[in-house]
Amino acid sequence: MTHDDAPVLTVSQAAQLAGMHPQTLRQYDRLGLVTPRRTVGRGRRYSRRDVARLLEVQRLAQGEGINLAGIKRILDLEQHVTTLEHRLAELIAVLTEREQADERVFAAATTGDVVAVPRGRRVRRTEVLVDVERQHSSGALVLWRPSPRRD
Repeated sequence: MTHDDAPVLTVSQAAQLAGMHPQTLRQYDRLGLVTPRRTVGRGRRYSRRDVARLLEVQRLAQGEGINLAGIKRILDLEQHVTTLEHRLAELIAVLTEREQADERVFAAATTGDVVAVPRGRRVRRTEVLVDVERQHSSGALVLWRPSPRRD
């Protein structure tokens, strides 16, 4: 939870910050325009983000002349768009990661380790190394290239 989401303000404190009457905040809560968190005793606790939303409701109502039902619809749609944008960013990240993984080619390095090789790069045979000592001490697969015959 960020500092802006911490529910620390009472109804009267939030109302004062938003320049509204506390009863207005209670009405907005009943309408679902701004939904504060509740204490154990059911008291309302507002966050700084809630106060910013109250100010946005006030701006839309007084500055734009939009009724409360319209404001609720606007705020709900904005929240839906934000949720979709976050989900889209997550899906793009997953897709990008998969595309990058699909483009990787793996090969055995001369040390025996598996390494990523850039697509389109051909591994030369001289890069294959025989490691006789490691062959006996581990369960690793060792590639061997015979030397050309000299007659």
